[in-house]
Amino acid sequence: MLTKVAPDLVFNALHGEWGEDGCVQGVLETLKLPYTHSGVLASALAMDKAKAKAVLAAAGVIVPGGGLFNRHEVARDHVLPPPYVVKPNAEGSSVGVFLVFEGANRPPQDLAGPAWTYGEEVMVEPYVRGLELAVAVMGESNGPRALAVTDIRSSTGFYDYDAKYAEGGSIHVLPAPIPDAVRERAMRMAERAHTALGCQGVTRSDFRYDDINDLLVLLEVNTQPGMTPTSLVPEQADHVGVSFDRLVFWIVEDAYARCSAGGTA
Repeated sequence: MLTKVAPDLVFNALHGEWGEDGCVQGVLETLKLPYTHSGVLASALAMDKAKAKAVLAAAGVIVPGGGLFNRHEVARDHVLPPPYVVKPNAEGSSVGVFLVFEGANRPPQDLAGPAWTYGEEVMVEPYVRGLELAVAVMGESNGPRALAVTDIRSSTGFYDYDAKYAEGGSIHVLPAPIPDAVRERAMRMAERAHTALGCQGVTRSDFRYDDINDLLVLLEVNTQPGMTPTSLVPEQADHVGVSFDRLVFWIVEDAYARCSAGGTA
């Protein structure tokens, strides 16, 4: 179908498995069709939390501890002292994420059940208390540019799938009410992460900020950030004077320019 249509460029707005893990990107590369956002390697790397954390840590970005464990092992007993977070190693949109708080008698049993379809290994990380922050980055020709920092306050108590996509699921405070020094750290860290993973176009870095201990931790980099009415990147772009139409135009123009320079993404 795509070869028959022969588009000048493909705007990739897919999420999760196949859409942002390098698979669709690989298909488009094979078809020699230019497309928006990051390429195959950066997309696959950012989606794999364990590998991404290793690259980011080597680049000087502060990431959570923890590591990969077999899901059955995690379901049997606490592999880390609570509180901790359990999540699939290669999913997005907070799908399959569990919070295990202090005093929990047992880990999440759903991990061992037949309904679990997110892989045999899961990422287990210490839970970082505090604020949920997000930073959008535009990968401009003279280097990545962080736009702003948003403080995300979930109405469900956890920034899960519903909080991200349902109307009224969360409140976005922009700019985040944090010290200027912390804002600067978050923006520079997001730019460094964008570069370290080899990302292109627009990305969004998600952080936790423990304001009591002044600890800023980067959780993950999203190479295909949402573009819905409740999404963070369009809000931040508008905050710095870039309208939604202009943002979409920039994403397309950026990808086409890269294609014209000899690449497909």
